[in-house]
Amino acid sequence: MSFAPMIAAKLGLRTAQVETVLDLLKEGSTIPFIARYRKDSTGNLDEVQVQQIQDEQKLLIAFTERKTFIEKTITEQGKMTETLQAKIDAATTLPELEDIYLPYKVKRKTKAVVARENGLEPLAGFLLEQGTGNPEEEAAQFFNEKISTIEEALQGARDIIAEMVNENAAIRARLRKLFEDTATLQSKVLSDKEAEAIKYKDYFDFSEPIHKIPSHRILAILRGFLEGFLRMNIAPVEEEALYEIEKEYIKGMSPSSDHLRKAIKDAYRRLLQPSLETECRTALKQKADEEAINVFAENLRQLLLSAPLGSKRILAIDPGYRTGCKVVCLDEKGELLTTDLIYVHEANRIYDSEHKIRQLVKQYDIQVFAIGDGTAGRETEQFIKKLNLSLPVFLVNEDGASVYSASEIAREEFPEYDITVRGSVSIGRRLMDPLAELVKIDPKSIGVGQYQHDVNQFRLKEKLDQTVVSCVNTVGVNLNTASKQLLSYVSGINETVAENIIRHRKEIKKFSGRSELLKVPRLGAKAYEQCAGFLRIPDAEHPLDRSAVHPEAYPIVEKMAADLNTSVSALIGNEALLKNIDTKKYVTEQVGALTLNDIIKELQKPGLDPRSELEQFEFANIYSIEEVKVGDILPGQVTNLTRFGAFIDIGVKQDGLVHVSEIANRYISDPGEALKLGQKVKVKVLEVDIARKRIALSIKQTEADSGNRTSGARPGNDGSRKGQGSNARNTAAPKEDLSNMNVADALQALKKKFGK
Repeated sequence: MSFAPMIAAKLGLRTAQVETVLDLLKEGSTIPFIARYRKDSTGNLDEVQVQQIQDEQKLLIAFTERKTFIEKTITEQGKMTETLQAKIDAATTLPELEDIYLPYKVKRKTKAVVARENGLEPLAGFLLEQGTGNPEEEAAQFFNEKISTIEEALQGARDIIAEMVNENAAIRARLRKLFEDTATLQSKVLSDKEAEAIKYKDYFDFSEPIHKIPSHRILAILRGFLEGFLRMNIAPVEEEALYEIEKEYIKGMSPSSDHLRKAIKDAYRRLLQPSLETECRTALKQKADEEAINVFAENLRQLLLSAPLGSKRILAIDPGYRTGCKVVCLDEKGELLTTDLIYVHEANRIYDSEHKIRQLVKQYDIQVFAIGDGTAGRETEQFIKKLNLSLPVFLVNEDGASVYSASEIAREEFPEYDITVRGSVSIGRRLMDPLAELVKIDPKSIGVGQYQHDVNQFRLKEKLDQTVVSCVNTVGVNLNTASKQLLSYVSGINETVAENIIRHRKEIKKFSGRSELLKVPRLGAKAYEQCAGFLRIPDAEHPLDRSAVHPEAYPIVEKMAADLNTSVSALIGNEALLKNIDTKKYVTEQVGALTLNDIIKELQKPGLDPRSELEQFEFANIYSIEEVKVGDILPGQVTNLTRFGAFIDIGVKQDGLVHVSEIANRYISDPGEALKLGQKVKVKVLEVDIARKRIALSIKQTEADSGNRTSGARPGNDGSRKGQGSNARNTAAPKEDLSNMNVADALQALKKKFGK
């Protein structure tokens, strides 16, 4: 069965495009490869669209498998009919399928099952007919050893009717629509939990329509519910739900109608409402999860693609107070040269520390300082700047560095060194190339997520892994310097093949050409096809091995050069020659205009890093929250984006919050519409709570108040800071509802969340 037409209709694509993608995926092609090197085949679909096609295929496979199981089960029961089969075939969603299957599920001993065993099904039929007969007189005919009163008989009949109502697919569909359109999510605090649940105070008596409630509020309430602090309910107005059911069953005002109404109310309260509430809660959770995961993934993408410093000799410092500052020196490739320890916060050791730094800078010809931005980071920065060595100083985000330093990966790299040395090396390498270093850390430890511990962990890992793969292949990888972890994210390469590449590289000293990859064990022709274009060899013998041109296109480039009476080397980067190429001459069945245009672009600037250049950043001359004053206008950098606002580093230990309402002088629903991770901004300080260590900021008010006290007005402002997204703290979104609050209320909510 082909899913292509259904996927194409849902995604607004041509069926042929979807068929091509599905065929390529079936052949073992990866998403980066398809999006980069098969544009002509797919009609220029990007990675997002190819991923959507793959995701939709997975959903349809799961739907088909469930449908097959249901058909098989009902058939084995001997209850399949043409009408029933037609209903199953017409179902397009899992809830529809499950509604159809519900009457045929093997049941535990329900009230209705017991009533049927007691012979009360005919009495239920009598009530459903709603004739003129007397229900009590009819019920008296069903006495037996289990049924001894009229009320027991009528109750059993109503139990059967309630189950029939619950299993009516049309009723369930109608009520499901009512839930979607009109249901509200309500939460109340448990009576004896007010003190313990204070961080959920906004939800002690809360109600909001489910079609309006934002994802972070859903996740906050669910967390309070699961922690046992909140009672939660999702339902429409009960009278409206009962009316929808009664329209189907109540025929008039016969003596049986009252019993039918009782059965309907019981069916709704005991069966339908709880079932649909669970279904609705699951759907809301999935939607909220997906939104939170997408926020995390987008932040991670920006972080991984943040600007690299490049190959420089770096002196990296992991700051500390009591235990001192661990110092390492790295060469241009990030290899560890030496380690040392200095104490910059003890007066009697300052001179010795200054001497060590000056000696290391001279001995290893250091070009740049990298300082971790955690505890004692700014103070260590001050110490280095006072040495007047005329070298750039960068504060580097430390999030996840401790995770790396204690990991098996770090132990493999530096078996003879302790975690403090490994952490310092990681800080230096992050400045050199954030992507290459951050791939060694579980993305969840990098600290740019929102509700990351509340969402579906399998889906979170899947999405974050997809993001890392996309970023690695977007940038490309140096085959002769890449770590095993970086190589394992390259299209077509798994961990085993990555290990084999590293082993082979050690044996031959270095790769001189891409074709040598075919000598790597377990890296066959298909894997080579998938990975070759994403692997670069900067000093390769063949000039195209230094570029993103795929080896399969080398003959085309060579023909272009020959037609111009020049060499491939002379063609590369030669704008005048490249402008003279008529790409139409080189179109074939396999290679079309889109691929040829990509080739020309790549030949213009071969191996161009798509990431921006690193810029230094100047903080104000402030180092603690006590120095921050209301009304200050300060420079800062975006460290985390959530749905309710942006966290900004202004050079003190605590990031400040810019609520979404204070970002722009226009309406925005998502901070991502106006800001990017690592973006340099000016902010106005609106409120400072030293006791709770919270700072409320505004971006939009800086324009009107630009004449106020600013960072430039402060003497001694010689701080420097990286201009890249790796400056992101582990500031998971607070669990209170902040999206509709003013700034003061939002800050108060943060206080409740984080406490002291």
